[in-house]
Amino acid sequence: MANGMQAAGHTAFAERLTATDAGLCSLAYYADLYSPPEAQGSGETRADGEANEVLADLLVELVAGHAAEHSAIEGPDDRDWQHRARILAHARAEADTSGQAQGSLAVLRRALNVTTTLMALKPWGGVTRRVTPKLMVKGLTQVSRYLARGEKDASGLTLDSRVRNRLHEALGDVPAVVVAHSLGTVVALEALHEHQSVTPLLVTLGSPLSMRTVVRPRLVPQPPRTPDRVERWLNFWDKDDIIAVRPLLERDVLPNASGVIPHSSRIDSDGIWVHSAGKYLAQAAVAGPIAEALMAAERRSAT
Repeated sequence: MANGMQAAGHTAFAERLTATDAGLCSLAYYADLYSPPEAQGSGETRADGEANEVLADLLVELVAGHAAEHSAIEGPDDRDWQHRARILAHARAEADTSGQAQGSLAVLRRALNVTTTLMALKPWGGVTRRVTPKLMVKGLTQVSRYLARGEKDASGLTLDSRVRNRLHEALGDVPAVVVAHSLGTVVALEALHEHQSVTPLLVTLGSPLSMRTVVRPRLVPQPPRTPDRVERWLNFWDKDDIIAVRPLLERDVLPNASGVIPHSSRIDSDGIWVHSAGKYLAQAAVAGPIAEALMAAERRSAT
């Protein structure tokens, strides 16, 4: 993010951001909550089954989203168009759950097969096609476990509640700029509906929020809308981000009482795995508005 701020012309603020005593940023870390649950006897739990169902549905919609995007492109007589159409048809067949086993291992294998096939849509090399599907499946699995909302700890708190609590702890009770990535965009949207402090700027990166048959209907509250205390919302998506299908959030999110809706912008990154938060944050178009919002918040608090 500091690199992106420098690229946007905010060098002095970027230097403050990386200072060890700056205290400007807080990370809502919850990866440890996604450690594999301890096995309790044989067989899968109900929560496992619910998460598997969500993951299977995510695969179907992921392929459907890319197929819809492809169909909107003119050129069915073009050889490259036809090649991509064949890849998508193969991915659709792999994602189809009809007559297929539904256990965790079976669903994970299917997820890996689907994401590996989707990688063929881009002219990436062998290393990329081996590494990226595993990263994609990891991200999709985390989304499915969060949205299944069935995993409980010893105190009875569900996984999604514990994840949102981490964000509340990081935010505290003062106005804060919120930058959310991937599953974090789902977490942020739900948590900010619960949070009482002002959010001058919400930034979402590589978001799956507009997956209309899986993610959107499971969001809380319904219908999806901008949290009341969010004053501005910027959404960014990369053209090569395979997870960010249907990226224009303003089509699927209602405004809050102040009329705030997400404003989506496309960015273009280079490299093997453009879905990473680091790729997005290094963009001047992303980091620049974050720096400006943080500086404005400081001025507002000083007065």
